[in-house]
This record gives sequence, C-alpha cells and structure tokens, in this order.
Amino acid sequence: MRKKHDSTFRNFFHKPSFNSSTKPRPFKAYSFVPFSPLAMLDPTILTIGGIVLGIAIIERILERWGVIDLVDQFAKVMRFILPVTFYSALIYFFATFIF
Repeated sequence: MRKKHDSTFRNFFHKPSFNSSTKPRPFKAYSFVPFSPLAMLDPTILTIGGIVLGIAIIERILERWGVIDLVDQFAKVMRFILPVTFYSALIYFFATFIF
C-alpha cells in the first residue's frame, strides 16, 4: 500500500525548491550570424574584384576616346566573364569560409 502525503495549496507553492539531481551538460552555442563583413577582405576576392573593376574602367576610357569597335569587343567578352567571375568568386568564398 502506498503512503499518502497531504499538503495544502500554500505549502505546495511555498516549499523550498529541491536541488536538481542532474548535472548541467555543456553544450556548443552557435551564432545565428556566422558571417562577418570583414571576411570579404580576402586577398583573392579583392584581386578578382580589382581586375574586373580595372577592365570596366578601361572600357569607359576607350569609349571616351571613341574606339567603339574595341568597346563592343570588350562588352561581348565581359558579358560572359562577369557572371562567371562573380559566381566563381562566390563559390570560392563560401568554400574557404570557416563557419
């Protein structure tokens, strides 16, 4: 037969709390923002961006000089190179970035 324990409402809510018998386990905390803007200062990313920016500046200079046929050739090449460069730099960045 089980032992019956009577307690009042007041005693139930005001009794001292028991210490937990389980020990707290250490856990790894992860940040919800694993991305640092300073990580974009990778030398490879900056080099690729500088080359693309340099080609764009050269294209504008040639346009001002009136060499339109050469500018058209640059535009045709850049229409392919810019998206490929952007996506390859993006893949490189996420492949080398340590989360």
